[in-house]
Amino acid sequence: MAGIILTRSISRSLLPASKHVKPKGLARQYWTACKKPILSGGRTTFLLTLPALSYLGNKAYKTLRSNAVVHALDKAEEDLERADYLYSCGETEKLYELLLPYKDSEDAELLWRLARASRSLAQLSHVAAVDKKRLTYEAFEYAKKALEKRESCFAAHKWYAVCLSDVGEYEGIKVKIGNSYIIKEHLERAIELNPKDATSFHILGFWCFAFAELPWYQRKVAAMIFASPPTATYEEALEFFLKAEEVDPNFYSMNLLMLGKTYMMLKEKDKALLWLGKARDYPAHNEEDQEVHKQAVDLLKKLSG
Repeated sequence: MAGIILTRSISRSLLPASKHVKPKGLARQYWTACKKPILSGGRTTFLLTLPALSYLGNKAYKTLRSNAVVHALDKAEEDLERADYLYSCGETEKLYELLLPYKDSEDAELLWRLARASRSLAQLSHVAAVDKKRLTYEAFEYAKKALEKRESCFAAHKWYAVCLSDVGEYEGIKVKIGNSYIIKEHLERAIELNPKDATSFHILGFWCFAFAELPWYQRKVAAMIFASPPTATYEEALEFFLKAEEVDPNFYSMNLLMLGKTYMMLKEKDKALLWLGKARDYPAHNEEDQEVHKQAVDLLKKLSG
């Protein structure tokens, strides 16, 4: 791991260590790399890479917003309503254009939605690599700002965790492992603030699955970097995926697929077939659903072969 120098930072800019300040409202600072890691060839596929999370969770957001302080229905409030509608329809480009003018807003509700929109745009297959990277870092900055503005916002914690994971794809193995602890903390905080959000349970299940399936040689690399690298089991992943279904049944094709995959790893064939069948039959509304369908079909063939 020679050649990797890490600093704890409050932004993507590589400031001198003496200027680093812990941002208000964040439980822990995140890792960034000052030098390009020798073991990293561009985007790192090591460890946790979260799914697209397409068009999820509006029901939970609306429930919490109904309990918030009521303001006059100004343009920002109207745009919040329109943003949720565009998101539910998969109108990613229009959503991003709607929210971008609020990039300097002080409203956490607008900022985390802008983070989500930026991330969704970055996930689209036709987006160029250079734009994907720019949008990924922009999304993280918006999520971080939302969290600084209101620590008690569950969605800010969730999208901070998601966007931090995305940023790790560009910053190398050591950064990604270091950030994984912080990702888990923010997901747990999101669930604490809103235990009715199925997506948070799903992402935490995905986190557990990623570390449960870590190959031995990657575990060895992780142990060389950290004395106690993150660990998890398939049983833990299963618990979170099932909890997500309990909170909001059939809410997300990827959760159905991950239940099938987890039961496969636990050698429970009948249950794996059940959930993979549900993933295969899930209506394909977007690119992610189409990919889920393809994976489910392939895994069903493998199990039936």
